[in-house]
Amino acid sequence: MNKILLSLKIIDQKFEEIICYFAISAIAICVFLQAIVRIVLGTALAWPEEIAIYGMAWFVYMGAALSVRERAHLRIMIGVVKLPKPAAMTLIILGDCMWVAFNIFMVWHGYKYIELLWNQLYISPALQIDQKWPQAIVPLGFALMTLRIFQVYYSWVKDGAQDLPI
Repeated sequence: MNKILLSLKIIDQKFEEIICYFAISAIAICVFLQAIVRIVLGTALAWPEEIAIYGMAWFVYMGAALSVRERAHLRIMIGVVKLPKPAAMTLIILGDCMWVAFNIFMVWHGYKYIELLWNQLYISPALQIDQKWPQAIVPLGFALMTLRIFQVYYSWVKDGAQDLPI
C-alpha cells in the first residue's frame, strides 16, 4: 500500500513536469531535424512539423497546469494588494471561481469536440494518427488546471488560510 501511495505522490508532484519535458524535447528535436534536413538535403520532412505542433499544444496546457500547481500562474495583483485583506481575499477567490467556471466550460466543450472526433475518423496528414489523441489535451489540460486549483485551495485551507490564496 505504501508503494502505491508513494507512486501516486510522485505522479501528483511530477506529472506535468514529465509531460512538459517530453513535449519540449520533441519540439526541439523535430525543429532541429527539420532545419538540418532543409539545409543539407534542400527538402523538408512532413512529420516533424506535426510532432512539433502537437508537442507545443501539450507543452502549453501541461505548463499551465504546472504553473497553477506551483502558484506561479500570472495574476495582476497591483490593485488587489492595496485593498484590505478581506476585500483582497474576496476578489481573489471570486476570480478563481470564475476561472474554475471557465475551465469547466472548456472541459465540457472540449469533451464534446473529442466526442465528435470519436464518431468521425479524422487522420492527420503526415503522421496518419487519429486526431482524437493529440486533441484530447484541451479537455485534459483544463480539467487538470481545475484539479490543481482545488489542490491549491485545499492546501491553503489546511495550512490555516492566513495569507492570500495565491
